[in-house]
Amino acid sequence: MEETKRFHSVRLEKDKCRACTNCLKRCPTEAIRVRGGSAHIIDERCIDCGVCIRVCDYHAKVAVTDPLSIIEGWKYRIALPAPSLYGQFKNLKNIGQLLNGLKELGFDDVFEVARGADVVSRAIRERLKKPDIPRPVISSACPAIVRLIQVRFPDLIDHIVDIRQPMEVAAMIAKKEFARKHQVSEKEIGCFFLTPCPAKVTAIRNPIGHEKSAVDGAISVLDIYGPLSSAMRRAPEDETLKTSSDFGVGWARSGGECDAVCPEASMAVDGITNCIRVLEEIEDNRLNGLEFFEGAACTGGCVGGPLNFENNYVARNWIRRLVDIRNAELNVDNGMMTKYQLYDSRRIQPNSVMKLDDDLLEAMRKMERIEEIYATLPGYDCGSCGSPTCRTFAEDIVQGNAREMDCIHKMKEQLKVMAQQMVDIAETQRE
Repeated sequence: MEETKRFHSVRLEKDKCRACTNCLKRCPTEAIRVRGGSAHIIDERCIDCGVCIRVCDYHAKVAVTDPLSIIEGWKYRIALPAPSLYGQFKNLKNIGQLLNGLKELGFDDVFEVARGADVVSRAIRERLKKPDIPRPVISSACPAIVRLIQVRFPDLIDHIVDIRQPMEVAAMIAKKEFARKHQVSEKEIGCFFLTPCPAKVTAIRNPIGHEKSAVDGAISVLDIYGPLSSAMRRAPEDETLKTSSDFGVGWARSGGECDAVCPEASMAVDGITNCIRVLEEIEDNRLNGLEFFEGAACTGGCVGGPLNFENNYVARNWIRRLVDIRNAELNVDNGMMTKYQLYDSRRIQPNSVMKLDDDLLEAMRKMERIEEIYATLPGYDCGSCGSPTCRTFAEDIVQGNAREMDCIHKMKEQLKVMAQQMVDIAETQRE
């Protein structure tokens, strides 16, 4: 079962909120309400996609990440750069320059998440050879998409590939290799993911499909960009630390995973709204023949994450310059498939947030009441009531979180009736 209290990287700073309803209308899981002059995030519905961070003009939505100083609490520190980090630097001569720059910042070693993506790509290829798993197989790489499926498309959970995210695989391999090479205990080693998005931070604190994350902290690209830019100026440019293939680096952009896993019968979709539309098609069995679906909550893929520094189109272009997919090779041997715990240790569960009541009869009564209230509402979905749609407003009323007169249109109708009654009373008194 899902934990009752969930960690969320996306937070609201109430003192900055102006109750403008911009985030309310854009949240893909209808997780935001505006009540009492401020927005509120419904814990169970939030998938940490970061859409609200992008659209808030008042910067009232923020992502909680770890500071760079977190590495000081560990004897040995390993940086796990996301492939999208490579697209943040316009004048990057080679990836080795960036990796060596991270060592200049105080990391003892660097292990590319792109290398983890190589291993995951090979594991997914092996899974796709099995004819008995549900098609299309859905990527588990974007935790926001996985949580979206838990909330809105629970019937598709069995389609999610049971393989851990590249950052998890990278952390496991990094710790074992460093411990063996330097003859130290894995307990003394901390692995820190350089994250482009809040969903990855949440996935570290509240893992999906396994009990505990192998990653010990998440530092945002925005926070590390400045220090890393300075460190790279004095870093050597050799490629010794680079172990990933162009396929792994290509995971930074939308379509990169499909290129590495299943280039023929696959589909890559970026942007949370677009993903919802395609998942609806998959749920309705309208995409027959599709083998693999790669969904990314952010436009452009991970290069479009809200915690990145560079414009996603610019970053995507730099990633394209760094890789040559046409001549790429996935050099992952068979031993990697059994040497590490690449697969989920527990089944992903649906998020029962949509459940109206634990008692079935009471839930049915509430559903009937919701339909009755919804039939009386104007259907404008304007958000002025503090709920994203008229239907969610009806749900909020039934659940005791709103009143019918919170609808400005119903209030206007009521005021008209009251005004007419006052006129009628006044005319009666004159007579």
